[in-house]
Amino acid sequence: MNSPLAARMRPRSLNEFWGQSHLLGAKGLLKHLVEQGVLHSMILWGPPGVGKTSLAHVISHTANAHLAHLSAVTAGVKELREVVEQAHTALPQPTLLFIDEVHRFNKAQQDVLLPHVESGLLTLIGATTENPSFALNNALLSRAKVYCLKPLTVDELTPLLTTALQDPDRGLGETTWVYDPTLLTQLAEWADGDARRALNSLELLTEWARANHTDTLTADMFHTILQTDTTRRFDQQGDIFHEQISALHKSVRGSSPQAALYWLARMIDGGVDPLYVARRIVRMASEDIGNADPRALTIALNAWDVIERLGQPEGNLALAQAVTYLSSAPKSNAIEIAWQKALADAKRLGSLEVPLHLRNAPTHLLKSLGYGKRYRYAHDEPHAYAAGENYFPETMDPHTTYYVPTPRGLESKIQEKLARLKALDAETHCAPKIHWDRNRNPV
Repeated sequence: MNSPLAARMRPRSLNEFWGQSHLLGAKGLLKHLVEQGVLHSMILWGPPGVGKTSLAHVISHTANAHLAHLSAVTAGVKELREVVEQAHTALPQPTLLFIDEVHRFNKAQQDVLLPHVESGLLTLIGATTENPSFALNNALLSRAKVYCLKPLTVDELTPLLTTALQDPDRGLGETTWVYDPTLLTQLAEWADGDARRALNSLELLTEWARANHTDTLTADMFHTILQTDTTRRFDQQGDIFHEQISALHKSVRGSSPQAALYWLARMIDGGVDPLYVARRIVRMASEDIGNADPRALTIALNAWDVIERLGQPEGNLALAQAVTYLSSAPKSNAIEIAWQKALADAKRLGSLEVPLHLRNAPTHLLKSLGYGKRYRYAHDEPHAYAAGENYFPETMDPHTTYYVPTPRGLESKIQEKLARLKALDAETHCAPKIHWDRNRNPV
């Protein structure tokens, strides 16, 4: 048998499919449509090794359709037009066009497909590991049903591995293997939901045993194979990458140090760039904690410095220290809200002039023009505060409020301080006293 074990063990019918019970089980929508011969364009979205290519082959066989197979990595507009010509020739037999890595097609290539998918000449089955919402244009996406394929569970992978070892026709069953069944469960756990990865490793294991003239698969053999690749499923800058960094950020924001440590460990174990994680942790310190605990930003910056100086694995502890501190710190998004409001005003109001009293006057000319005139030096004022002074452009509302501290952590003290200063403003009769409602809006 020259073809790889994973290729030989591809399911030939829906009944031979392992996993995807939510789609192909007794009540699965896709199973019902396929068995009824209802062909429709679809996008199969899921991680590697979950059966996207196999499902396309099973659907084409069940529908007695001509299957054209393209890879978006190597195919272009020329190859697409050749498939269109072949589809016309194959009529009245339907043509299923399976495009692997369909997210690699650019907009022009996707547009070439549209009229032929819409006319029904081609039934598209696209396979992708990327989120179709971002990877495919809306015109193509609206003409296809998206099906989410899930990683296989250990309970689904283990019987698949057992069948592969015992099947004499397509599997490895020409030899009667001696093994501990629990080792297959360990292999299934290690494969992390990827059937192709599991079968390839099993085949490598049996080849190693044959090379040593034995039909016994030992625990040492299994452990040696498993230790050669311990990387979990993780795709730099892909969907899983963004999902996990989002989970880490939301765990920190939600004050869950345990979950934050878990997601940090998942990303480090998966091979993430630790400097990227360090940068995101610094962002979390300002976005979700801010002045409620200013030490959070210092600790985040220190963690970044440590991972740059020590690298891995020593620097990973500093990242762990940072995420646990940030998770446990009081939370405030007041800085984020204030910054976005101020930025919006800066863009909306244009280039308003700086008031004369706030301008420096280093020359006699500038002094004669009124620069710096009537500026009140705060340190010379009672409480080191120039009560009633306006620091906004003259055409802006002097009572504009962006930053409203929360009653949590150090910001509760800042809130009290700002309230005292506003009371001093009110006493000067230069500015009305501002109150905050329960939603932290000035009233």
